[in-house]
Amino acid sequence: MRFEKTEILVVLFLIFSNTIFTQAQIDRDTSFTLKDTYLKVVKEFPYTAIPMIPDSSTFTKYENQIYDNTFRDLHIDIYSPKNVCAPIPLIIIIHGGGWRSGSKEMERPLAKNLTQHGLCTATVEYRLSPEAKYPAGVVDLKKAIKWIKKNSTGYGIDSSKIILLGGSAGGTLAALLGVTANHKIFDGMNYYPEISTGVCGIINIDGIVDFSDPAESGKDTIPAKPSAGKLWFGASYSENPNIWNEASPLNYVDKQTPPILFINSAQKRFRAGRDEFIKKLNVLNKYSQVVEIDNSPHPFWLFEPWFSTNIKLITDFVKKITARA
Repeated sequence: MRFEKTEILVVLFLIFSNTIFTQAQIDRDTSFTLKDTYLKVVKEFPYTAIPMIPDSSTFTKYENQIYDNTFRDLHIDIYSPKNVCAPIPLIIIIHGGGWRSGSKEMERPLAKNLTQHGLCTATVEYRLSPEAKYPAGVVDLKKAIKWIKKNSTGYGIDSSKIILLGGSAGGTLAALLGVTANHKIFDGMNYYPEISTGVCGIINIDGIVDFSDPAESGKDTIPAKPSAGKLWFGASYSENPNIWNEASPLNYVDKQTPPILFINSAQKRFRAGRDEFIKKLNVLNKYSQVVEIDNSPHPFWLFEPWFSTNIKLITDFVKKITARA
């Protein structure tokens, strides 16, 4: 088959253009990685250690499954314990990184270790602020919940016992997703509209729940140094307070809010809105639990000696709430 010169040029242009477009879609801020974070934390806490990974023969992995390709392929990793009677609860783990950095791979040690306690786990990729501003990442994660529910049988997952867990920015997202199951504002794209994004529990590790708190809203005083919030929302709090309030989990607490566990480091600013959140739950007679880890850095959940403590807190909480479900 022969091609005219113009046809070849068109094909090459399309390939080249698509390569540039695809690369632009997946560019990442790599400032938050497991290695770099460890090197920072170990300076102040010299006993910090990387968690052990369980033997791969004890769990089944389904890595980089595509759950959505609306804008580009978005991936999810699922880990399932072996020799456990299905269906079983699932913990969806949402990585942190200021809504601009981090990756699902950072949470694989936690995901794999939790399978040793009879739980399915999933780590999820979502679009970050260098690629797409708020609420893109929220919409992505809502889709991931729906995709998991739709495909739950194939992975041995009990779709009525799904728990959201996240650290830092991921904790904020876990809380926001958990309290907005009955709000259509973030659903988007008419993606499996018949499937609810409701979950049976939330585990928030050092994630703020109120963006209007001065610890967050008061950061943008130097235009050349935008906060993580401004980079995500595309505007500072003073420029657009409505969008910051819209993304605050605190503003959605109601009688449908599932049980929640807050696990906090010794860094107090990451508790923004937490106490007000719990007060609202108490009025509604809804279950909550708070654990503060003394002498701990912000990304404590990623490393020992705090990692093992978190495993126990997480598994105890899941057992408690799934026994009720």
